[in-house]
Amino acid sequence: MGVHYQHAKKEVVPLCCLSCKKLVLLVVSWLVLLAAATASLSGLMLGYEMGLTSGVVLQLRKILSLSCREQELLVSSQLLGALLVCLAGGPILDRYGRRCSLLLSAALVVGGTVVLIAVTSLVALTLGRVIVGMGTSLSGTAACLYIAEISPRERRGLLVTLYELMLVVGVMLGFSCSYAFATTPHGWAYTFGLVIPPALLQMGALLFLPPSPRFLVSQGKVEQARVVLARMRGGGKENVAGELRDIQVGLKEESEHSFWELFSAKANLRLRLLTGMSLVFLQQATGQPNILSYASPLLRSVGFNSDAAATLASTGFGVVKVVGTIPAVLLVDRVGTKTFLCVGAVGMGISLAALGTLTLQSRTHLTSLCKSQTLENHTYSPWELNTTSTELDSSEIFSTQLPSHWSAEEAQKTDSEMVYVVLSEIFPMGVRGRAVSVVSAVNWATNLLISMTFLTITGSYVSDGEAL
Repeated sequence: MGVHYQHAKKEVVPLCCLSCKKLVLLVVSWLVLLAAATASLSGLMLGYEMGLTSGVVLQLRKILSLSCREQELLVSSQLLGALLVCLAGGPILDRYGRRCSLLLSAALVVGGTVVLIAVTSLVALTLGRVIVGMGTSLSGTAACLYIAEISPRERRGLLVTLYELMLVVGVMLGFSCSYAFATTPHGWAYTFGLVIPPALLQMGALLFLPPSPRFLVSQGKVEQARVVLARMRGGGKENVAGELRDIQVGLKEESEHSFWELFSAKANLRLRLLTGMSLVFLQQATGQPNILSYASPLLRSVGFNSDAAATLASTGFGVVKVVGTIPAVLLVDRVGTKTFLCVGAVGMGISLAALGTLTLQSRTHLTSLCKSQTLENHTYSPWELNTTSTELDSSEIFSTQLPSHWSAEEAQKTDSEMVYVVLSEIFPMGVRGRAVSVVSAVNWATNLLISMTFLTITGSYVSDGEAL
């Protein structure tokens, strides 16, 4: 009895203080969470722009009578903008910081979107998509760095994965919104324009958030960085001395390495860089990014009876991507990135083999990937066109067995995204930023090359009405 009383007596004051401390930590953790959520809107915007592409291509190729090359230009223009920023974005991030870079990237997204919806022409669409691609690419890099630099070490991995989750949610929303406006006049403009609200929301929230402590230290503002760290961690300035010291050591280590060391035999960096470049090249060579960009035209060509039906079916890709990402995020730390990548590669191989086998056995008649089947088969009256695009029943949506096969391939995407987790582990801290920048440039360049030639090369193997 005495022991219990003594225990209770000893805990009365500490529990009160502990509650106050927890309250402070809760407020601070919400500040970190708010900053991470704000930065993760970049993932939502990037994913949204990726997901809407295939749906709006179906609409725009009718309105502007786009050829194969012009459709490829429309799709790849965003990738070109992303590649340009990937090559030149490093100095922006280093000079102006992650927070200001996010503000700039959000402004680019808004500006590019206004350009492409203001004038209905291929030139305006291409220019707008290039600007949007620059914004989403810069924001993606800045967001991940900002989240990593404001997060406590024990929660860093979890908060960074929030960006990945928002990315796949954005893809699903892109597919869904492109379907929602598939039969609406100027629906493509509404689909593009829906990215503006999250961009403006991000810009507004960033104005009230602090710069990252690491950027402040790199600018020589150590005391200001100490204040920001104290706010983020919920303690006094003296409690963040160790973390501040780690930031200074990391920056010093990076300053001791040059860019050209990546191509040297020092610390086996050349082989590591080659490994990273091979991983992202093979990730793109699987074809999964182009299935994402050309999903609706592909589904339209294999038998879906209307553009709206093909766009609706493509939304399943986004759903599969979200469902596949959640267990990947939860299990990657427990299973290990290398194991996860190997298992994912095996899964991709099986999926591709199954997709090819089932497609051959289905004897599906493939039509042109570039032309509107509704208009090329015969001339419809206005009421027939309206019926084709709006009155969809289950027989139209599921008029071919291929969607289940496409979904099988889509399931490989989450595993391929684990490539970037592996990249963060194979390079030493001192050169990690420069190495990932080079690898990212190879990733965007490969994606751009495949997207610019996908319809042309695929179309060369398929003639109208030819059965596989």
